[in-house]
Amino acid sequence: MKDHPTFVVGDVHGHRDELAEALQDAGLVDDNDNWTGADAHLWFLGDFVDRGPDGVGAIDLVRSLQRQAPEAGGFVDSLLGNHEILLLGMHRYGDTLVPVDAAGGPGRSFERSWAVNGGQPSDQKALTDEHVEWLTSRRVAAVVADHLLVHSDTLEYLDWGDTVEEVNDAVRAILTGDDLGQWWDVWRRMTTRFAFRGPEGVEAANELLQQLGGERVVHGHSVIADQVGVHPVELDAPHLYAGGKALGIDAGLFAGGPCLVVELPYEPTDETDADTVSERD
Repeated sequence: MKDHPTFVVGDVHGHRDELAEALQDAGLVDDNDNWTGADAHLWFLGDFVDRGPDGVGAIDLVRSLQRQAPEAGGFVDSLLGNHEILLLGMHRYGDTLVPVDAAGGPGRSFERSWAVNGGQPSDQKALTDEHVEWLTSRRVAAVVADHLLVHSDTLEYLDWGDTVEEVNDAVRAILTGDDLGQWWDVWRRMTTRFAFRGPEGVEAANELLQQLGGERVVHGHSVIADQVGVHPVELDAPHLYAGGKALGIDAGLFAGGPCLVVELPYEPTDETDADTVSERD
């Protein structure tokens, strides 16, 4: 039994002020964006950048809370999302073409993918060496309060190792190295999605959990609205599916949905929530 509350937040995509407001509503920060969460643990699942006006500002908010929280007995950390890989790849490699054998075809570059996936020049301009160092030191998976936290709803993590530690070490080695093909491979793998949907979803979720640990996968990346067939503005709860083995928390903030701050473990609290999170794949 956990001795402190644990919260997770999904894809922010440049909406720094909306993130701050959601954290205020959850009682985790005050009106000046300072930590008020006491001993709570707060995890972000990545994708701070692209598609919105202030991705680096969102990163700076999280870093500030990460420094403040331990003074009150709390804890704040973040995983890397695929858009952080894209941000870093653009920063490091720009328009350098990816080797064809790694890209799967000619003419691919981080610059091109960054541009078509909502890359913001203001984020690249604001990015410092300190930001780069912080981002490349983040994990891509963690087991927290009996939940497996990942950004992407994919089984590709398993190709990097047999344990959470091996997966994180493998990705960190790539991001601190200079092999463009391997960097691109991380980006490519983390863009895949929907592994836990449909009739094979429970089996896939169990495979990931049995290998990496935890009782339920918690992920962002795939917008809930795309899975349940509603507009993001209609959402007010995460999406529990795959027989209760997967919890999607990306409500599509960039498309008008809410910024969900979800306390773990999550279970539907009433009939409305049950309808919202029921399996409709």
